[in-house]
Amino acid sequence: MSEFFQANAEVLQRRWPALFERLMAEDSSAIEAELTQGLGSTLSVNGIQLTSRHERTHEARTQAASLPDKAQLHVYGTGLGDLPGVLLERTNLDRLYVHILNGALFALVLQLIDQRQWLEDPRVELFYAGDLSDICTPFFALPAEMLLADDFNAKIRDRLVNEVHLTFNNREFDPQLPAIQQRLRDSLEVLLADDDVAQLFGTCSDREIYVIGTGPSLENHFERLAAVRAQAERPLFICVDTAYRPLRQHGIIPDLVVTIDQLISFRHLPFEESDGIPLVYLPMSSTQVLKAWKGKRYGAYTASPVYATLREQHPRAELHAGGSVIHPAVDLAVKMGGTRITLFGADFAFPMNKTHAGWDDGDLGPALEQARHWVHDGNGERVRTQLNFRGYLCVLERYIARHPEVSFLNSSRAGAMIVGTQFNPEFVQ
Repeated sequence: MSEFFQANAEVLQRRWPALFERLMAEDSSAIEAELTQGLGSTLSVNGIQLTSRHERTHEARTQAASLPDKAQLHVYGTGLGDLPGVLLERTNLDRLYVHILNGALFALVLQLIDQRQWLEDPRVELFYAGDLSDICTPFFALPAEMLLADDFNAKIRDRLVNEVHLTFNNREFDPQLPAIQQRLRDSLEVLLADDDVAQLFGTCSDREIYVIGTGPSLENHFERLAAVRAQAERPLFICVDTAYRPLRQHGIIPDLVVTIDQLISFRHLPFEESDGIPLVYLPMSSTQVLKAWKGKRYGAYTASPVYATLREQHPRAELHAGGSVIHPAVDLAVKMGGTRITLFGADFAFPMNKTHAGWDDGDLGPALEQARHWVHDGNGERVRTQLNFRGYLCVLERYIARHPEVSFLNSSRAGAMIVGTQFNPEFVQ
């Protein structure tokens, strides 16, 4: 071992003995790192530079400047130790939490570079990011290690990415955008003619509820769902808009449909046989689709600033939102009184080399070949997905964590593992 490692190890053994043992079990030889030269130098892993190769300290100071002047701060990723070192120059910093995103990588850095400057500081606390269930704020996440996070810390990586991208993702929902204002004006006539979604709340407190999404694993359950639907006593079926057509094609009539997206058209929600099927919607939905729907309609808002004026002028109950129609569908199930909710097609991934059940590749978004990201499935294996799906998963997991009174079940191991759910033994062996 190098002299750097011996010096670093002494600090780690003294301050965090259990963490040190975990680091020693990491296979740092599996990290293919090489020295990258510029005006200075850095390490590159799989072509990804851990830091600037020109001026590491200047980069770290730029990163530090984005963090507020708070007594407690969080850094995700260890890098080469530059950012923790710069932050510890702040005299009013009481505690710096450093979260390891790749254990093997950090073990390698400990062999190559003296890290004692920040490891010895009594204000530092060090642990694996994956040991906590969620992210902490305020934080800075090192960009390179957002890409290099290992499997153990991947869930926290996903939540970091979602948080970092939040402002960018919300740019299309600025209430001041003319297109947004026009759509809300167009929908007002429908909204005022329809009932408040609050009328559905508390109406199913003694009934199990199935919430049906459009993930590929839904295809494995069409036959069983049709049989359950035919029973005299059965769970309530709530489906998202894109699941409506494939369900009907398999003879399954949902009890409620939820839609939120202005891009949902008659292709997704054919109205011809919608008699007797209630539709729950947000005002951003297509006015033409809403008007054509034959079943009863219930309007709802979310906490989004988009609905601020409408909420004040024309009050309606709110449903939880997080980018996907699955979020208000699940929230509706909870607010209707569901205490046992089974999720179908809530995959947040592309198992079985498909993007959606009942739709061709690319019909409802990017094609399978464009999937560049991954999550762990119910078997602990990696399954391909896209970045926004990972974000939707994070939002749902946080929602589930806030509702411990509800038993959330998953009907498949094929899709993403959803933290906080158990597998429904009626559908998963």
